[in-house]
Amino acid sequence: MRVYSTQKDQLADILARKYSETADVSAVVTKIIERVRTDGDQALYQLIEEIDHVTLDSLAVSQAEMDAALKTVSPELLAVMEQAKENILSFHQKQVRQGFVSTEESGVVMGQRILPLARVGVYVPGGTAAYPSTVLMDVLPAKIAGVPKIVMMTPTDDAGNVPAAILAAASIAGVDEIYKVGGAHGVAALAYGTETIPKVDKIVGPGNIYVATAKKMVYGEVDIDMIAGPSDVLIVADQSANPRWIAADLLAQAEHDKLAQAILVTTEEALIEKVQAEVDQQLAELPRQEIAAAAIDTNGKIILVKDLAEAIAIANQVAPEHLELSVAEPFALLGKVENAGSVFLGHHTPEVLGDYFAGPNHTLPTEGTARFYSPLSVDDFIKKSSYLYYTEEAMKAVGPAVELFAETEDLMGHARSMKVRRGENE
Repeated sequence: MRVYSTQKDQLADILARKYSETADVSAVVTKIIERVRTDGDQALYQLIEEIDHVTLDSLAVSQAEMDAALKTVSPELLAVMEQAKENILSFHQKQVRQGFVSTEESGVVMGQRILPLARVGVYVPGGTAAYPSTVLMDVLPAKIAGVPKIVMMTPTDDAGNVPAAILAAASIAGVDEIYKVGGAHGVAALAYGTETIPKVDKIVGPGNIYVATAKKMVYGEVDIDMIAGPSDVLIVADQSANPRWIAADLLAQAEHDKLAQAILVTTEEALIEKVQAEVDQQLAELPRQEIAAAAIDTNGKIILVKDLAEAIAIANQVAPEHLELSVAEPFALLGKVENAGSVFLGHHTPEVLGDYFAGPNHTLPTEGTARFYSPLSVDDFIKKSSYLYYTEEAMKAVGPAVELFAETEDLMGHARSMKVRRGENE
């Protein structure tokens, strides 16, 4: 792992993110979306063969496949999923919004209604790993919001099967329909609908660069949660940090993807060498060694700072997806954190707790977008509608003010709409 000071040019290298879609990716995704939009199911079957090299008899996951998955997954894992579900529900139920009505002004009633989206598409990635945790994290907030139909898209393995753990998690979370379609073609199917797959109102969930690019391209036709890039973690550590634990947390992030980013910011020069040695030792033992090694080599960084104030300043600039405060007094720093998807406090709260079990959502803003994006929440699955009512007397009382505004903007039709109600000639 490369060691940096906070010189301006070096910090610029740390902050650089080069994972946006290329022109080649955009061109490929554009063609895929158009094929699905034009040819529907036929295009999906063809694309699954061309891209995934799988031949399917049906796009939908059957009830028999769901039943078989529940029998295949161990009772221990099912129990863990159920407990994780309860934790996720408990946290997200506190996010539920209530509508309101205001009658403070005489003759005027105004308010806001909170309504669930009608149909939501949840994309669950496959490929190098299966993520049943993503199913729980992305579906359960939608259930709390009251979304009546949740459609899940996920790629299959080489044999055309969805991993049993994914299907078990979908059953536990309450997914309504599951389709064996991944990639940009899966996103396109959700955005435009096909003969088999219903068009949805919003698409949520992470994916590779093709999925992210497709979500970006269909935004406007449907809503999306965010444009997700490679995962990242930034760990702030002081003299109380355990180098073995720090190395384990860096590698936990690195094994996600060859483009994952793992950063340590520390006040302790003596900690750096120990962490580097632990990374090398633990890396050799990882089953996903090739992926983690590539991520560490490319995006593994250590930053030496003079104090924790400087460390937090850097963290706020980086705006990490995951921020670990591995310090003696983490709550003393929490109030100074401005940009982070999720914050993990203290030595006994590794980021993996948030990945699977604790309750806060693990679908988080990446690539510095924590400056303006938030974690997935119940709010992502609702829409707000305002309403207002004026009595005749209340309308006439404000009529001249509304007309003046309209006339100032040269919208005389707007002004007339008030004048005719007030009984005035133009």
